[in-house]
Amino acid sequence: MGCALITHADCLDHLTPDGHPEQVARLDHVLHALQGLDLLRLAAPRCEDRDILRVHPQAYLDRLIAALPGEGLIPLDEDTWFSPRSLEAARRAVGGAVRAVDAVLAGEAKTAFCATRPPGHHAEAETPMGFCLFGNAAIAAKHALDHHGLERVAVVDFDVHHGNGTQALLWDEPRALVITSQQYPLWPGTGAADETGGHHNVLNLPLPPGSGGAEMRAAYAAQAFPRLDAFRPDLVILSAGFDAHADDPLAELNWREEDFAWLTRELCRIAQGSAQGRVVSVLEGGYDLRALADSARVHVQELIEAGR
Repeated sequence: MGCALITHADCLDHLTPDGHPEQVARLDHVLHALQGLDLLRLAAPRCEDRDILRVHPQAYLDRLIAALPGEGLIPLDEDTWFSPRSLEAARRAVGGAVRAVDAVLAGEAKTAFCATRPPGHHAEAETPMGFCLFGNAAIAAKHALDHHGLERVAVVDFDVHHGNGTQALLWDEPRALVITSQQYPLWPGTGAADETGGHHNVLNLPLPPGSGGAEMRAAYAAQAFPRLDAFRPDLVILSAGFDAHADDPLAELNWREEDFAWLTRELCRIAQGSAQGRVVSVLEGGYDLRALADSARVHVQELIEAGR
């Protein structure tokens, strides 16, 4: 069935100030790195309000609509910016994640990668933060559970910054297992091992600053993979941040491209066991442009191989 690439040009219209890490060039570099790969290319649709409202209240959506500037840029917090077309970009990012779930569950593809922005895993129910507006991965999980009727969905987040938003949005969802590895301590300050969810459905893997691929592989092999095997998800959703790379300027982990490839390959192997190989990956962080591009390419190459 293969691997689907889901993206949209509207995601390039979310603007941030000069020098901001979450810049338009990130998506440009990722898409350039994926040229020539054997991918089913699908357009990310503009999501419906009901998709956003799976995890965010109407009052939050209304507040963002009201705050949208007619021109220029405004800060929603010290890190998260809003430009005239940011909401359209964010709707495409949500729509892309939902479309990816639909595609793999309908058999259009076995795996899918959403090359979209803004990212989503820091957005909480009523709070934009960490460059994020809507909880893309959490929305995808709830769509799979509530719209498609799946019994169990796993979300695995390997961004270097803890996915506090995804954790919060799925904290009380017993049908979702959230596994997240992150440098700890590091912004946003969450992600300790004792944060285990409302139904023992959250597993945090805090990794010390300066650690590398060996420590990551050991943590996943000892803790994450057994939990996933026991949970037996019907679908695996990945929050694919590539800022744990040694060259990334915003953190202090020392992963290399081969570590992202290994982790992707192992997660796809687990999905093959219980989820018919169905994996949806959603782009999160990664702020060294070369490292982001190279890491995204090896990640997608593994998704393509798993989709064959």
